[in-house]
Amino acid sequence: MRTKVFSPYWMPVWFFAGAILIGALILHMDVSHPGGPLSFVDALFTATSAMCVTGLAVVDTGSYFSTLGLDVILVLIQLGGLGIMTFTTLIIHLLGRHVSLTDRLAVGQSLLHDPSFSLPRFLMRVVLWAFSFEAAGALSLWLLDPVGFNPYSAVFHSVSAFCNAGFSLYPDSLTRWSGNGGVNMVFIVLITAGGLGFYVLNECGTLIWNALFNRNRRRRGKPQMSWHTAIVLKTTLALVVAGTVVIFVAEGAAGNAPDNVFEHFWNALFQSVTCRTAGFNTVDIGGMTNVSLAFMMVLMFIGGSPGSCAGGIKTTTFRALVGFVWAEFRGWEQVRIGRFALDQKAMNKVVSLVTMSLLLVGVGTMILTSMESGDSSYLMARGEFIADMFESISAFATVGLSTGMTPLLDNFERVTLIVLMFVGRLGPIWMLSALQSWQSERRFRVPTATLPFG
Repeated sequence: MRTKVFSPYWMPVWFFAGAILIGALILHMDVSHPGGPLSFVDALFTATSAMCVTGLAVVDTGSYFSTLGLDVILVLIQLGGLGIMTFTTLIIHLLGRHVSLTDRLAVGQSLLHDPSFSLPRFLMRVVLWAFSFEAAGALSLWLLDPVGFNPYSAVFHSVSAFCNAGFSLYPDSLTRWSGNGGVNMVFIVLITAGGLGFYVLNECGTLIWNALFNRNRRRRGKPQMSWHTAIVLKTTLALVVAGTVVIFVAEGAAGNAPDNVFEHFWNALFQSVTCRTAGFNTVDIGGMTNVSLAFMMVLMFIGGSPGSCAGGIKTTTFRALVGFVWAEFRGWEQVRIGRFALDQKAMNKVVSLVTMSLLLVGVGTMILTSMESGDSSYLMARGEFIADMFESISAFATVGLSTGMTPLLDNFERVTLIVLMFVGRLGPIWMLSALQSWQSERRFRVPTATLPFG
């Protein structure tokens, strides 16, 4: 039993839960929030939102918490973004201790879904990449606006952006920088980099380095990008462009766009990027059109890429699902994506992940709807259902965007979002695998049959 409890699948669960609980206890202390009372449920909600790099907040983060409280939130964001198992194993490695096979498997599966990588070298690159982006982002924000982003604020927002957390020290998030191309671009780069995945960042960095400085590699010909990295980059670009176009057109047609077309473009681009699990906003989300909100929910549900700071079902899962639908439409037996095809086991995992994710979001939406407007007619509660669904998807995909209803939720609804954030951060497949690891394998099979479908 002890072996099953501390199996590679369960170790991240216990570490995440332990860090959240410790963070919640510290945030619950009066010294962390001198501005007013904070219930333990609200402290737990804030700690979960930070550790799961979501960004949903029940109180104004910048004004409600003390420096200690903000430091705790910042540490939880950094731990959640890089993965607490990564930090733990890296510390063990730096201390010269032996890294157990359990830790190796857990870190490998959480970052690359491949336990056969070189752990010490990869972990060093992960931390260097993350801290380099965060340091460059903080410096850029401070140089662009030293008043709005003092050194502490610049560091806080840079870490929050790269880790795709979405926590801001300002009650209106980043709306005061709406249309500011420099600030917008810094956040876009940080959010995108954090959502691509450490494997993709590492490979892109290697390819760029070899192309610029490695003469031997240049003489041998152009190095080929891996299949995984190519899929992630192409899918990410397509989703960002599609989101920008839809939001730009929808908000413009509804008359919600600013008079300056460049500011309108930056708003559309930023919201398209941030709803991929970052949680910052430069416009009032509650004031956007239903078309924009509906498409943003799709982008939030897809999320970032495997092994990244982002949540959602991931870009590779979405690309595989699109490939499956296209193969069915064309009558192909194989699901082909680029120069390779996915096997049946991979497609089973894709279908299971999407199905479980939709089920979790559906249950969360129904709970919020029942609590918010269960006793009201459609005419009386018009618009609340899409707000509830937006909130549920935002929590599950660890996005952090909200139409403004988060502070208005009661304790039961907040606990519902806590569960969605926790499961969404670890991943439904991971949680299912962890539960299945406790089950004994069946040693028999039953006769097969078929049913009419469609």
